Amino acid sequence: MFTFLIVLIAIIGILMTFVVLVQAGRGGGLAGIAAGGATTQILGARQAPDVLEKATWTLAVMFIVLCILTNFTIDTEGNQESVIQQQSQGQTTPAPAPVFPDATPAPAGGDTPAPVQE
Repeated sequence: MFTFLIVLIAIIGILMTFVVLVQAGRGGGLAGIAAGGATTQILGARQAPDVLEKATWTLAVMFIVLCILTNFTIDTEGNQESVIQQQSQGQTTPAPAPVFPDATPAPAGGDTPAPVQE
């Protein structure tokens, strides 16, 4: 369920971005380009910006509601503690020792060249 909600939120975010970019800002934008064409005949002169504004508000509300609902679908039954929680409870695990490469030079006839000595 969590994954489904995340995918739905991503799709709504993409749609909302598109709708906002299409809206006219003071008579400009992509919505203003189509104002004299077929869009005016289908939607009317002022109806296109109204539809885009309603779509923006609807998508924004859906986005916020789904973000809030996603918090309730997170699986908290597993014993998943963060490193900070483990350290605060004294359950720290020792860090693994660092592994350094071998410092001996490779043979001259091998695949790797021998280091240059100055």
